[in-house]
Amino acid sequence: MAPAQLTDRQQNVYDMIRELIVGRGYGPTVREIGEHFGIKSPNGVMCHLRALERKGLIRRSPNKSRAIELTQVADRNGNSLPLAGMVAAGPTSLAFAKNNRVDFSEMFFQDDRFILRVSGDSMIDAHITDGDYVIIQKQEKADPGQLVVAQTPTGETLKYWHPEGDRIRLQPANKLMEPIYVKDAKVIGIAVGVVRSGM
Repeated sequence: MAPAQLTDRQQNVYDMIRELIVGRGYGPTVREIGEHFGIKSPNGVMCHLRALERKGLIRRSPNKSRAIELTQVADRNGNSLPLAGMVAAGPTSLAFAKNNRVDFSEMFFQDDRFILRVSGDSMIDAHITDGDYVIIQKQEKADPGQLVVAQTPTGETLKYWHPEGDRIRLQPANKLMEPIYVKDAKVIGIAVGVVRSGM
């Protein structure tokens, strides 16, 4: 239950936003909210969203139609996972965002799992694209061919794990990209799920 005092309509709008974010991974548009509750004026919907924002339950990005997020204060049900940062599916490095949380409820929730958001296009042939979320099971070992988050001397990356003699091949899923060969790499975790960003 949200911690702030809400009117009945604000509570209903908040419940709809939360249900869609949990159920499909992103929130509703102003139009969807208006149609759902029979609010004909976009300004009427915006009043409710501004009220929820003032009460600390949601955050909005003004330049994106679906960019409504639940705040950490609103999300206290114990079924959220920490958003640990960005993982490179291209030539970028891990950038931590420690205060954000993403709630996928019971779909993936376990104490030894966390979420990374994909940056780059090296896994597109595995249907993992820039902006998607991968659910990672923390473990230090992987079978050959498993999709892992690997730590290398140049940073963390999401790739298929292939030990080959005295080196490790980190294989992308993009026909245009070459594999990465390293002598020293460490498994941080195994990818156990993907949630498309929908943005």
